Amino acid sequence: MGEFFDVAFGFPTALFTFSLLVVAGYWAFVLVGGLDIDLLGAGADADAGAGAGPEDPDGPGPGWFAFLGLGGVPGTVVLSLLIALAWFVSLAGSALLTGTGPRVLVLAGALIAAWAGTRLAVLPLRRLLRRPVEASLRQFVGLPCVIRTGRVGPDFGQAEVTAPDGSSALVQVRRPPMDVAAAEDGAEDLALTAGTTALIFDFDPAGQFFWVMPHDTALDRPAL
Repeated sequence: MGEFFDVAFGFPTALFTFSLLVVAGYWAFVLVGGLDIDLLGAGADADAGAGAGPEDPDGPGPGWFAFLGLGGVPGTVVLSLLIALAWFVSLAGSALLTGTGPRVLVLAGALIAAWAGTRLAVLPLRRLLRRPVEASLRQFVGLPCVIRTGRVGPDFGQAEVTAPDGSSALVQVRRPPMDVAAAEDGAEDLALTAGTTALIFDFDPAGQFFWVMPHDTALDRPAL
């Protein structure tokens, strides 16, 4: 047991040991209901998902997690996996190797192995988390929205939509090329500019955006 503590609190494993204790304490609080799993920011948040575009294939999430290919999953889960895997690899490597030089290599190997292992774990988790997000986003289909950008085209546009529960979200919107061509031909009633109202008629799960069309608010049914 003494050898275990010597390795766990020696270089380089000690760099991860204290972080692992914090992670263990965090998940203990989660299990007893004292904390929210998304304390560090969720990667599968509905509003964030609505803002994701085709240029972000890994989905939303903290910027540097997405840069490392670890986006689309709550940051707490990603960080916990990184620390746990790095600690385990570092512990095993330090137990097998001695000397400062080899242990520096253990540190580098632990970081690489932690990234690779977390990357593999994130892939299936991302698919599981994306399904309920897409289902919630589809609830916006059929609702009016207010354009917040100077224009809306086949590749650009944002709008604000208000859900039935009163909450609002800024979402990515696109317009079919044929509608854009008609508006450019002089049909002013088809123009979608900042402040105008449009109707969300479809959702693109691959691009994570909504298709919109001009909408006449006078046709809306009055609330009962």
